[in-house]
Amino acid sequence: MNPTIDVVIPTYKPDAQFREVLLKLMRQTRPPRQILLINTEKELFDESLLEGLEAPPRCTSAADRSRDQENAVRCAAALETPPQTTISVRHIRKAEFDHGGTRHMAAQMLDGDWILFMTQDAMPENSHLIECLLRPFDNPQVCVSYARQLPRRDCGLLERYTRSFNYPPQSRIKTAEDLNVLGIKTAFCSNVCAMYRRSAYEEFGGFERHTIFNEDMIFAGKLIQGGRAVAYCADAEVIHSHNYSGMTQFHRNFDLGVSQAEHPEIFSAASSESEGVRLIQKTAEHLIKKGKPWLLFPLIWQSGCKYLGYRLGKNYRNLSAKMVRACSLNKDYWDSRDDI
Repeated sequence: MNPTIDVVIPTYKPDAQFREVLLKLMRQTRPPRQILLINTEKELFDESLLEGLEAPPRCTSAADRSRDQENAVRCAAALETPPQTTISVRHIRKAEFDHGGTRHMAAQMLDGDWILFMTQDAMPENSHLIECLLRPFDNPQVCVSYARQLPRRDCGLLERYTRSFNYPPQSRIKTAEDLNVLGIKTAFCSNVCAMYRRSAYEEFGGFERHTIFNEDMIFAGKLIQGGRAVAYCADAEVIHSHNYSGMTQFHRNFDLGVSQAEHPEIFSAASSESEGVRLIQKTAEHLIKKGKPWLLFPLIWQSGCKYLGYRLGKNYRNLSAKMVRACSLNKDYWDSRDDI
């Protein structure tokens, strides 16, 4: 009996491109049993995006076009597959959304052997995404397998290099033995596209129920500390990138700093700053090599925004409540907090 695979995707104002994401997931060589959408704000969800998705694909062979009905039926039996994937939607209010808590709620609604968490803008590169993500689990120590993120066509040169820096073409299985070499990247993982072994997810308590950001790395850090392994699967590819402005980078990295400040048990063992410095150095070398030294100026600006946001986030307890909200990207996170 094949193990079951469930997919969880938080959505907010999904568009036509998201329909293509769903279609590509349903056409995988190892299609999921169920796709659960946790949608924020029901009135912003276009139900027409799901119309017809659970119908089997049409046979397009010559026999299908033939007047011979018997051949057409035989073609359909050979080439069509019954709908193997069901899609369900659970609507929540914006105030209810939490990076870790919402995903954990979704996990509790499912019982598949593996859970694949994705974001709505992560486009599978091909039909082998799920098949590739499953392979590292042949190693019983591997509890999570995450995909390589490729840049979109409109991705700028700076972000394009960042993709290649964080998601190289070489796969790797990471354990606590790699801490001295990889540092903070030992626990690097991204729920943009990451598959979890359900038994391990439950054993380690799942995602943090209330976290501003980084629920994936927090959980991966627990796995590393618990003697398990995290797999980076470069053969599993999704197209995902953003051309963030400097200010957006500031807000995102503020929340990143907050998440690290709130979980010193995970992040105190290795510094993120040294890895950030290495990224800046490598990016600068890449720009010069490409003959585009003028891009060093936006690199300095964006890097400064990232660092300032990160440092303020790490020290958010020393800031006023007004300042914290102004700096944070996820402002709803602070509504239930009475310590700022």
